[in-house]
Amino acid sequence: MSQGTRAGTQPVTQDAPAGVDPPPGPTSWPSRARSATAWLPGAARWAGALLAGLVVFSAFVAANGADPLAVLADIWTSTLTQPGQFQQIVLRAAPIALAGLAVVVPARAGLVNVGGEGQIVVGGIAAAGAAMWLTPFSSVGGVLAGMVVAAALAGAAWAGIAAALRLVVQVNEAVTTLLLNYVALYSMLFLILGPWKDPAALGQSTSVELVDSVKLPVFSGTSIHVGVVLAVVAAAAVWFALTRTSWGFRLTVVGGNAEAARRAGLPVVRLLLTALLIGGALAGLAGFLQLAGMEYKLRPTFGLTIGYVAFLASWLARHKPLPLLLTSFVLAAIAVSGNSLQIGSGLPAASVNILMGLLLVTVLGWTSARKERA
Repeated sequence: MSQGTRAGTQPVTQDAPAGVDPPPGPTSWPSRARSATAWLPGAARWAGALLAGLVVFSAFVAANGADPLAVLADIWTSTLTQPGQFQQIVLRAAPIALAGLAVVVPARAGLVNVGGEGQIVVGGIAAAGAAMWLTPFSSVGGVLAGMVVAAALAGAAWAGIAAALRLVVQVNEAVTTLLLNYVALYSMLFLILGPWKDPAALGQSTSVELVDSVKLPVFSGTSIHVGVVLAVVAAAAVWFALTRTSWGFRLTVVGGNAEAARRAGLPVVRLLLTALLIGGALAGLAGFLQLAGMEYKLRPTFGLTIGYVAFLASWLARHKPLPLLLTSFVLAAIAVSGNSLQIGSGLPAASVNILMGLLLVTVLGWTSARKERA
């Protein structure tokens, strides 16, 4: 008898060949229900991670003699309910987002850029220098364009030092970018204590303030400057470059296995170099925003902790450009609440940094994907 369909029986089916997916069949109601609620465990882990971070922070607050509930309530009211605070958070978040992108791009290639702080400083130095040299004989648009280009090139060059050390003598870029932060800081101090010191600053160590014409314009009725748009556009551009271009795909391959990428013929050295250079340029632009949109002059605390907060924001966003905008906003809100914690609750100014660190540890520890046991 042939192996066809026997009377009274179902047809005999054959297994699909190896490596070939079987044709899709009807999806049962339980399967559809499971897929519709698949986000619940992840959301629960995020909520649990945030709650755990707040609980540990509350223990720290109680150990310092303050009421944890009152402190958390003060963080909420001082950041989101007081007039003008939302605008301050947005202004603080813009350079954080740009400096966070300086971590995102190298991370896609498997590199760790901890030098956002220094790249922001050298970007601010370059922008300030361009403003001083171009203002006397150039239009406002020319000065601003020169500041943007100078800041981006300076940040890229600063990151390029770490890239050269990594590619030529195999020095880990996490170490070199971190140490270069201190070189950038002391270079700025040399300038504002010496040749760039403002003679009218009454003994304070600052550079000459930017003229009003080259300060970033603000949107009507707000204190939010147009540089915020630059941060959003940069995040969208980085997302497109990493997910929709061959360069982004090659960068991902190198980050997954550089040796395999090299054997496959990919220009690994060039990809690693461009990743760090682009990251440094983005951090340099953050320095431009901080100078032309917030501080208007160089001072010893210029851009203080922005690079390190941006590093946390990138890790919280899992090195994804668009979620980085949200994590930058959240961390900026926590940073803005620092003054109220110090004044209203008597807590140290570093309390907000402790809260940021706790949230990073708990979120990364509790929401990481677990491998299923065999």
